[in-house]
Amino acid sequence: MYLFLSFFLCRVNKMSESVIRSKQAQREVNGISTEVVCTEFSNYIFVVLTQYGKIGTLISVTPDSRSNDLSTPTFSTKVLLGKDEPLTHVCAKNLAMFVSQESGNRPVLLGLALKDSSIDAIKQIKEMIKSCQVW
Repeated sequence: MYLFLSFFLCRVNKMSESVIRSKQAQREVNGISTEVVCTEFSNYIFVVLTQYGKIGTLISVTPDSRSNDLSTPTFSTKVLLGKDEPLTHVCAKNLAMFVSQESGNRPVLLGLALKDSSIDAIKQIKEMIKSCQVW
């Protein structure tokens, strides 16, 4: 998976004047090998979280501009590819909301392929994302 992303990013870098930053991490989460790749584009943050070595379900997480209360922003999720299940939306919002907020409310494109989506696993994965911060 990383080789594909590296090839893709290399191609994009050659076509663009801006530098695209990317970081990755691998850790055991509840005994399961887990990989995170975070990539910053000018208009999106792309985060891949996998315990299968695949991109998995692709979800767009965007700040809702219609929210009147700025102290508690709301986010919309849309499954672009893969399983469209309620738990997918819950995990996506939980994992991507802080990324969007810390990156100036940019939308997040999230690839999610998890064997373990327990609360404990999500907390550990969130820490992995923070360690790969590129925004």
